[in-house]
Amino acid sequence: MAATDHHSDHAPAHPYHLVDPSPWPILGAISAGTMAVGAVLFMHGEGPLLLIVGFLFVLACMFVWWRDVIKEGPAHHNPIVQIGLKYGMTLFISSEVMFFVAFFWAFFDMSLYPREAIGGIWPPANIKTFDPFHLPLLNTLILLLSGTTVTWAHHCVLHNNRKGLITGLVFTVLLGMSFTTLQAIEYGEAAFSFKDGIYPSTFFMATGFHGFHVIVGTIFLAVCLIRAIRGQLSDKHHIGLEAAAWYWHFVDVVWLFLFVCIYWWGGAVTAAPHIAG
Repeated sequence: MAATDHHSDHAPAHPYHLVDPSPWPILGAISAGTMAVGAVLFMHGEGPLLLIVGFLFVLACMFVWWRDVIKEGPAHHNPIVQIGLKYGMTLFISSEVMFFVAFFWAFFDMSLYPREAIGGIWPPANIKTFDPFHLPLLNTLILLLSGTTVTWAHHCVLHNNRKGLITGLVFTVLLGMSFTTLQAIEYGEAAFSFKDGIYPSTFFMATGFHGFHVIVGTIFLAVCLIRAIRGQLSDKHHIGLEAAAWYWHFVDVVWLFLFVCIYWWGGAVTAAPHIAG
């Protein structure tokens, strides 16, 4: 009985993981604050030094913090803890959806009710839009294909097929890099710049923010690929890959809305000239 009591004193009384004290939250907050102040100073012509320093420190904090999360996984990420991590990823993706809601709101506000200041039509008469069935369509096919390859990788990890897991992730990462390359080419061929009016600003904010998400998702999946090569993913412990797959599917869905609403529908003249009442 005494031995049992002694064992119970050291065994956890709950299935949750209470993380050890860590310096990364406070250092991450300081780094983010430095980056924000640097961004404000840069916008006022003070130079980009503080912005760059803050950004590099943010990246460093992200790296070491997530490194610690990966290390604690096999010992502490039991099924109950994994459910909590999934809830966290769901809430994070939901917050990202709100960013795009704001961009789409601005786009539809101007496209459905074009103001007299831009001639009462959308897109404005001085804007030469992209052909949606050129590079945008190719990028759509690339992202749709990448959605199937990441699903393939997820299916393989559930069945402990390490070779299929690695192959699926390699294809997904390459497709993500291909998308970013084609979007950079597209931006280089744009007949307008960010400061040329409401159409360019809403276009570049929505598609550029999505492009940033593709880059983040590609890095996310590349880390999963490295972990798969090292044998760190299994059918019981692959919450990182699952979160990356969810994020990538979110990126895919947002692009479909961008392609249909901004490139296709929003790239044609969609409103009659406005007549003042």
